[in-house]
Amino acid sequence: MLRDDYEMVIGLEVHCELSTKTKIFCSCSTEFGGEPNTHCCPVCMGMPGALPVLNEKVVEYAVKAGLATNCSIEENSKNDRKNYFYPDTPKAYQISQFDKPLCYDGYVNIETEDGEKTIRIERIHIEDDAGKLNHDEYGRGSFVDLNRAGVPLIEVVSKPDMRSAEEAEKYMRKLKSIFEYIEVSDCKMEQGSLRADVNVSVRKKGTEKFGTRTEMKNMSSFRSIVRAINYEAERQVDVIENGGVVEQETLRWDDISGKTFSMRDKENADDYRYFPEPDLVAIKLSKEYVENIRKTLPELPESRRKRYLADYELSEKAANFVTSSKYYSNIFEEAIKVCNNPKTVSNMLMSDIARILNEREEEPDEIKFSGKQLGELVSLIDKGTISSAIAKKVLEEMFVEDEVKDPEVIVKEKGWIQISDEGAIKEIVVKIVDANPQSVIDYKGGKDKALGFLVGQAMKETKGQANPQILNKLFIEEINKR
Repeated sequence: MLRDDYEMVIGLEVHCELSTKTKIFCSCSTEFGGEPNTHCCPVCMGMPGALPVLNEKVVEYAVKAGLATNCSIEENSKNDRKNYFYPDTPKAYQISQFDKPLCYDGYVNIETEDGEKTIRIERIHIEDDAGKLNHDEYGRGSFVDLNRAGVPLIEVVSKPDMRSAEEAEKYMRKLKSIFEYIEVSDCKMEQGSLRADVNVSVRKKGTEKFGTRTEMKNMSSFRSIVRAINYEAERQVDVIENGGVVEQETLRWDDISGKTFSMRDKENADDYRYFPEPDLVAIKLSKEYVENIRKTLPELPESRRKRYLADYELSEKAANFVTSSKYYSNIFEEAIKVCNNPKTVSNMLMSDIARILNEREEEPDEIKFSGKQLGELVSLIDKGTISSAIAKKVLEEMFVEDEVKDPEVIVKEKGWIQISDEGAIKEIVVKIVDANPQSVIDYKGGKDKALGFLVGQAMKETKGQANPQILNKLFIEEINKR
């Protein structure tokens, strides 16, 4: 826990792989996976004399991302060489952008405990990704796989506006959500499609001057980012309080030990010896080009959130959750067309569906059933065909099946149709009341929970199939007779 007299100052450099079919400067496939070194050519392998050609779709996607994050668009941009040597960077330089990024001066808003907060975006620029080193488990060396080399990236550089790990997580989740909505990236963090370099410093509260920052590279999970920021901030405070000086350096986060380790001194722009890329022409964008891209933008999460609050009267919590993912939001919209019950649909997404995804360690884009099928499930509850308890069991089945059956089919096959016959339920009610005289006394003594206990026993007896409204009514009638 950070000391009360210190505060964190956090900025993120978020790298997002774009969903183009081919790489940024050649026609090689960007498909994830594949045998090592099968998606590469002389250009992405950095062979002498191989010339890059800019993929126009990369520029379009970057501009789209900039517009969706309220950026200004640079009409006269260019590419630059960023010089550094690393084994998986075959050219010994990266083609990036230095002083004229495609997008600049943007922002996104996040929801915090103190209300809405604006996180400023300094720039979004395009660049090519590096390859990957596969380390031999027996320590005999490392193998270079260049399938990823040349995959197009946008780098989103924030201002140091975040003051807690939670704010950093919310900011990155907001970016992920926006990029999913506008379909410029699949944002699969487990595949490295979305990752962040995290810059952290600390300072005494009330101080304007920033402290010395450290950078943690290639963080690719929200949980790790939160843990790493909290650890690093506390480590820096300990250094300062013990009379030491925080060094500007690049760190590696180890998720197992929960600690950061030094990798190298932090590079500055001068260390990279930037200069204009001589093999690529300047990027000239017309106002008409930018406006045509703006017209293709879908409704973004912030707009959907406000609409859900106004049109469907969802709570702030529900509206924030449903719009946090394009996949949740699309399922929600498709479901309510079928059942016209937005509150129940949003509750199922927030509770049961989110819980099952968490248990299965899956993401919303891995949900197999459609919004239409979820709407049909809610309709079955509304019509009294099944109870809410049975609906939970149907959902479990819908997650397990490779080819998802319609909820009504599952209910019929499993024999889960709700019992609404008062005569059949009455027998169960009498039996449970006879077996629990103390609960009858408690209820008559004003303990309402006793009724809940009796209803629960009946639901257990009927395997969740008894109609809960009828159960409540019959239990009250039976107790009043006693």
